[in-house]
Amino acid sequence: MDLVVVLVCVSSLLLLSLWKQSHGKGKLPPGPTPLPIIGNSLQINFKNISKSLSDFSETYGPVFTIYFGMKPRVVLHGYEAVKEALLDQGEDFSGRGHFPVAERTNKNGGIVFSNGKTWKNIRRFSLMTLRNFGMGKRSIEERVQQEARTLVEELRKTNDMMKEKHNKQTEFTTETLVATVNDLFGAGTETTSTTLRYGLLLLLKHPEVRDKVQKEIHQVIGSHRVPCMQDRGNMPYTDAVVHEIQRYINLLPSNMLHSVTRDVNFRNYLIPKGTTILISLTSVLHNEKEFPNPKTFDPGHFLDKSGNFKKSDYFMAFSAGKRSCLGEGVARMELFLFLTSILQKFTLKPLVDPKDIDVTAVKNGLISVPPPYQLCFIPV
Repeated sequence: MDLVVVLVCVSSLLLLSLWKQSHGKGKLPPGPTPLPIIGNSLQINFKNISKSLSDFSETYGPVFTIYFGMKPRVVLHGYEAVKEALLDQGEDFSGRGHFPVAERTNKNGGIVFSNGKTWKNIRRFSLMTLRNFGMGKRSIEERVQQEARTLVEELRKTNDMMKEKHNKQTEFTTETLVATVNDLFGAGTETTSTTLRYGLLLLLKHPEVRDKVQKEIHQVIGSHRVPCMQDRGNMPYTDAVVHEIQRYINLLPSNMLHSVTRDVNFRNYLIPKGTTILISLTSVLHNEKEFPNPKTFDPGHFLDKSGNFKKSDYFMAFSAGKRSCLGEGVARMELFLFLTSILQKFTLKPLVDPKDIDVTAVKNGLISVPPPYQLCFIPV
């Protein structure tokens, strides 16, 4: 008898859980029916979440709800829905989604995982500080050029923080500032280095692209002068290659989680304040209408018929809106200067036939990283 009572109680709790998921506050978009406790976990391929989201979107459209456990996540799939949320209603969708591990580590500080007043003040402060250090100015370009020269040499070797002191309500505590510096260095160095490593692998796979870039480098810059950002305007093919590397590798397929900062009316749905928003950047960067054959590495995606560089609103490698990458300007500079500096001095040589090179991303749950590979840097 006791066992029957326990089973009835457990069943009731499971049914109550399912009812709450389906009839909670707000009018969430439709989606696959979640199971009690585990939600839609059995219907999602966690090794390729982007593919699962794409499959769901074919049934439920560009805005739908899935459950990771008992918590709903509203998914935005495709350029139009992503643009509408991040740009047209950017303030409403500017919250950061829930990351328990990061929140415990950073104690809700820093810039990547913070929210509300803390995030706004720290972001404003970080932008001001980065600009004081020279972000967007010629002075920081010279430092990046020096780093590029140092990188080339290493490859060759192979062969206002006092104004707030007495404010007890300030966000500018030592812990918050340490977390912010960690965020800036972590996001700024890991993403750029991974993109560069992936880019070199793609050039090994596509030697015809590498040759065209080197030809343009030697036509515009020559063999001795240090590359600079002014050169980019005269190097449409190289600029297209850098953009195509970022588009193709799709570094952050599902972006960082967002959340809505208030109850939001979005496409006839009512999304309650605090709801987690999952944004498929894959659906934008690999959009078939904007980028024909999106699974193919082709710099022509960013070139017009005359060979001039062609911008695209679908290029959201740095996300978009209020939570877009704080260091986008520096990252763009680094990628261009590092890549041109390397290819100015070296030819990349694979250790295997290019057709045997595997460029399939190794997904680790958050970012797409290149598979391990070896190469030789042959001095030009």
